[in-house]
Amino acid sequence: MENLFLILFIVLASLVLFSLIVVPLILGIVIGKKIYRNQLVRKSKEEWTRTCSAPDDYEQHLMWDSGIKWAEENKAYVKVVDIVSQGYHLYGEYYDFGYDRAVIIVPGRTETLCYSYYYAPSYQRAKCNILLIDKRAHGLSDGKYEDGGEHSYVDLLAWSKLLHDNFHMNDITYHGICIGSSLCAFALASKDCPSYVKRFINDGMYETFYITFKNHMKKENRPIFPFCYTALANALFTCKTNFFTNGPKYLMDKIQVPTLFIYTDKDEFSTPDQGERMYQNCAAKEKELYFFHKGRHSHVRFHNEEEYDQVVASWLDNHPGT
Repeated sequence: MENLFLILFIVLASLVLFSLIVVPLILGIVIGKKIYRNQLVRKSKEEWTRTCSAPDDYEQHLMWDSGIKWAEENKAYVKVVDIVSQGYHLYGEYYDFGYDRAVIIVPGRTETLCYSYYYAPSYQRAKCNILLIDKRAHGLSDGKYEDGGEHSYVDLLAWSKLLHDNFHMNDITYHGICIGSSLCAFALASKDCPSYVKRFINDGMYETFYITFKNHMKKENRPIFPFCYTALANALFTCKTNFFTNGPKYLMDKIQVPTLFIYTDKDEFSTPDQGERMYQNCAAKEKELYFFHKGRHSHVRFHNEEEYDQVVASWLDNHPGT
């Protein structure tokens, strides 16, 4: 009888442990994989296309319409360009206004060069030619994974080379928005980054994608554990990307070019404290941290258009780079 009770106890204990540990672990892996595929994997070129990513978002829709209007007004200046980087065929548009300096605008996750139209007037007014790109796995460009720039930063170096070699640009600025800023940071921290890349302007740059991803899940009232971790762990196996311990936070000591950090104190994802820490740790001798007091993440210019453009133009003029 004692043996029977012992066996029953062991069986019941095993069932409890299974329900408390194994089942949640399995669910965490399955659901995490689904989250990862929905957020960071493009299953086909029918996704992350040159369309408004959030047409139901009032501000995003107005930004989109404003950008499309700018592109239409300036279509006489555009050249369709393309490169091949690590076997990926990538596409962009180069707006040549006849100036002697240029900017490459790098948009955020799921966004294409059409999103960047909205930021182009800032640089047209500052007398820059403008290269807008479909990042790897976005728009017309090849690719499957969003890696935050850990591997795809070489694409940005290739685009820079195109501007230098084909269009004789010896003064190039990188402007990144959110995850686009991370891609820029990886490129600038690379030993292969050319000297003709003169400065870096980032808008809403996070320390690591893990932090901003966790903040997104928190904002949407989704359970962080274990799904945030199992979702991003998938990137380690699919595209060899570590969103936990790689990112701008770990690159600041390698960035030497004049760097402007743009944040809004309303940002719930790339939070102001992240910007303050990266500003302090940035190795650039010429750097500035500029806070706006209106506008949410990636919508800073929408609420502060005139001031935003003045800040950008002033930074370009006062920091010629080395």
